[in-house]
Amino acid sequence: MPVDPQIAVLLDVIAAAETKPMSEGTPEEARAGFRTLTVDLRDPAAVPAVASVEDTTVPGAAGDLPARVYRPAGEGPLPTILLLHGGGFVIGDLDTHDITARTLADGCAAVVVSVAYRLAPEHPFPAAVDDAMAAARHVADHLADLGGDDRMAVAGDSAGGNLSAVVAQAFRDEARPLAGQLLIYPVTDLGGQYPSHAENAEGYFLDRASMDWFLRQYAGHLTDHTDPRLSPLHGDLAGLAPAVVVVAEFDPLRDDGLAYAQALDAAGVPVEVRTFPGLIHGFADMGRHSTAAQEALDETCALFRKVLHG
Repeated sequence: MPVDPQIAVLLDVIAAAETKPMSEGTPEEARAGFRTLTVDLRDPAAVPAVASVEDTTVPGAAGDLPARVYRPAGEGPLPTILLLHGGGFVIGDLDTHDITARTLADGCAAVVVSVAYRLAPEHPFPAAVDDAMAAARHVADHLADLGGDDRMAVAGDSAGGNLSAVVAQAFRDEARPLAGQLLIYPVTDLGGQYPSHAENAEGYFLDRASMDWFLRQYAGHLTDHTDPRLSPLHGDLAGLAPAVVVVAEFDPLRDDGLAYAQALDAAGVPVEVRTFPGLIHGFADMGRHSTAAQEALDETCALFRKVLHG
């Protein structure tokens, strides 16, 4: 099917802005542009309500990291989701993913702990992985303090989906079982070549040139991209937590997510996978622009809520 008409309007607006392509700019310019799109231009009335939001810090691998705790309305204790934001390991922060965190807290009936890990190129691989692991261990050790019960899950979009998959593998190896993993259009094989990379290389928000630029910032110092902490598709997937993997039809990362879902299934991991037609990379923050994107978000939350609550 064609691109969702409401998403097409959004793509036209972005194209009309005639901003410099991310791949031709600096990380600082990319961060500012992404923040403008996701934070500065949003309608406050479109921000989902939750019972409470608390800014805090959690220990990272090299110092404290900014974090934000979202608690939904309703009786607790509840499962806790560690949210790791997307942005190619270079852009994104707590504010750019505020709506995503609120959506998960409400839609999954869970405490959400959103963490801002260190970004490349100032902090290349494995800094983000080390921070994600340190944050996950802290959250796991403080579930009761955060308002949750003994159920902990991980969730992330794009680069955050990559980090969530890496954390899920590490926690299996550390004998700290997770309740679930939600991977939203995750990048799972940074050195891989998939049909969707070419099919959706241009014109759908995330393009191939930007993907290559992100990789250079994050892991340009490496020649081997098969380290499972970098490309979780190359890890041991047996015995991992149940997963929900969702991708978009017009996303260059579509096949990365589908390959990981297939590998999880082959390893015997319970996995629900959805390919949402007509949508693009970033749809998790586009529900206010597109009815189809909001419906995909609602279905995603319902799937993960079932994993967490049974």
